[in-house]
Amino acid sequence: YGKNTIKFLRLHKEGKKQFVKEVEVCAHLRLTSPQEYLEGNNSLVIPTDTIKNIVLVLAKKNGISSLEQFAIDICNHFMTTFCQVAYVKAYVQEVPWQRLHEDGVPHIHSFICVPDGIRFCEAEQCRNGPLIVFAGIKDLKLMKTTQSGFEGFYKNEHTTLPERHDRILCGEFFCKWSYGECKDFDFNCIWKKIRECILEAFAGPPDCGEYSPSYQKTVNCIQMLVLSRVPQVQVIEVVLNNTFYNVVDMKNLGLTNDKEVLVPVETPYGSCACTLGRKTFFEA
Repeated sequence: YGKNTIKFLRLHKEGKKQFVKEVEVCAHLRLTSPQEYLEGNNSLVIPTDTIKNIVLVLAKKNGISSLEQFAIDICNHFMTTFCQVAYVKAYVQEVPWQRLHEDGVPHIHSFICVPDGIRFCEAEQCRNGPLIVFAGIKDLKLMKTTQSGFEGFYKNEHTTLPERHDRILCGEFFCKWSYGECKDFDFNCIWKKIRECILEAFAGPPDCGEYSPSYQKTVNCIQMLVLSRVPQVQVIEVVLNNTFYNVVDMKNLGLTNDKEVLVPVETPYGSCACTLGRKTFFEA
């Protein structure tokens, strides 16, 4: 049991310059005894209102240096404060506020919400067990207008899809990775580096791009680049919900439409997912 959608804004000041962190937290506990479920005995139950207040107090006292560290703080507090807690899990996601810039100069106290992917993390721990940390990015929507195709696929009497060697690749990404046991990582730096890997693997070089023969291959390229450049990541899961675009037939309007006007096919949409990890992690 626990408390979901604990939303708050943490404001931090350094002189005249101000910093913001708006987050949503879910904190769940499992107790050493199920007596509240089986017997209606609430003597060990920590009220969810208390859980909410603890999260707010931790934000006030510790600040939020990174989402991961804040999730770790929540786990550590419940494990060290309440002997009846057998398991704790904290989920934290961030509202994507970015500092405003004017003529390249950062504003000291104004921000803009930019929907270019939502950062999130999870931390979980069993009593007498290691603290495990996950992180990720969701609702990251990317598009490239060429350098994507889909050919040579299996065909039977139910196949109506034509082969395409030049199509739009557009999709919404969900990426989640595991650090394994918690260590003293620079979580902010690692998250930014992984996001850069995702963008690079998706788009390819800026002057020529990178051909994608399938959505599945693009997903794998993202995972391989992250694992090759970020040794702290042990396992990475990528889900791509892709949006198809159809070229509008304008022959009846007396026009030739050479992939200049397209309409999105919102439902049904395609999806592919893959989880990739290091051999040493799975052997362990």
